[in-house]
Amino acid sequence: MGIGQIIALVVGLAAIVFIIWWFFGKHQESVGTSTIVNDEQNATIVVNGGYSPATVVLKKGVPAEINFDMQDSTACLSHVVFEQLGVNKDLTKQKITTVKIPTDKAATYNYACGMDMFHGKVIVK
Repeated sequence: MGIGQIIALVVGLAAIVFIIWWFFGKHQESVGTSTIVNDEQNATIVVNGGYSPATVVLKKGVPAEINFDMQDSTACLSHVVFEQLGVNKDLTKQKITTVKIPTDKAATYNYACGMDMFHGKVIVK
């Protein structure tokens, strides 16, 4: 086995380990909360290579809006989909896109990018 084959083998194994870590590893997730002003709560999620924070906690019973601040031109992140709510919003039409979240009951609403590669959730409690 030549040096070129050994290098290719090592690079290939490193790539496999990285892919497994990226898709299946436990990653630290940021959690944000909303701010309540005039009996309405708002939270902002920055879209830039993913969602930050990926999880937002809302207070039950207070009307809520999530603002998606689009700072990334990646095609995958151009849409946000809340399947449980029937929401599929194009984030490229404006810098800030607002999604209303029902807060009448405690629930968890999962969201993802249009290609279902990046995920987050909104927790109402």
